[in-house]
Amino acid sequence: AQEEAGRLPQVLARVGTSHGITDLACKLRFYDDWAPEYDQDVAALKYRAPRLAVDCLSQALQGPPHDALILDVACGTGLVAVELQARGFLQVQGVDGSPEMLKQARARGLYHHLSLCTLGQEPLPYPKGGLVCLTTRTNPSNLPYKEALEAALDSLEQAGAWERLVTQPVDHWELATSEQESGLATCANDGFISGVIYLYRKQETAQGTPQRD
Repeated sequence: AQEEAGRLPQVLARVGTSHGITDLACKLRFYDDWAPEYDQDVAALKYRAPRLAVDCLSQALQGPPHDALILDVACGTGLVAVELQARGFLQVQGVDGSPEMLKQARARGLYHHLSLCTLGQEPLPYPKGGLVCLTTRTNPSNLPYKEALEAALDSLEQAGAWERLVTQPVDHWELATSEQESGLATCANDGFISGVIYLYRKQETAQGTPQRD
């Protein structure tokens, strides 16, 4: 705990920098450089999204977890795979746009297959139906992204491609990295910002017409 607290100022500066990068190539290079220390940094932030997302998914899935096929999109260093394995999910594949993040994920030995794929720029390599679990922050500085995400999700639902199953707000998502990020509500949440988990059922696409994600 003391080591995490000692890292916190460095972590706050690094995360603040990442949030200000808008160019995709620059952001991927940033994550490449961050990869070796990413796990320690998000631990210092008390980042809870991987565990909370897997909890939500576990409650929704029917049947034994070892039968489920999981695609971890933007898998990073593999923190979600750690939570999945702890709950008995063994068939996990991952994709990410950062080669160095994938290197860290590969070292865990928890994925059946890992692929380099830039989300939003390329179609996912596995056009399947199934459940889709997404997470994002809901603090003031991230609201424009959250609103754009929800607009895209609403469009998919109105088109009959996805069906919303769960919207789960979370008060204690991770520690705020700046006053701009936190807003006024953070004092009431012990320095944490909020987040949200979405769970959708994705309809299978017709054979020969893969759906772009």
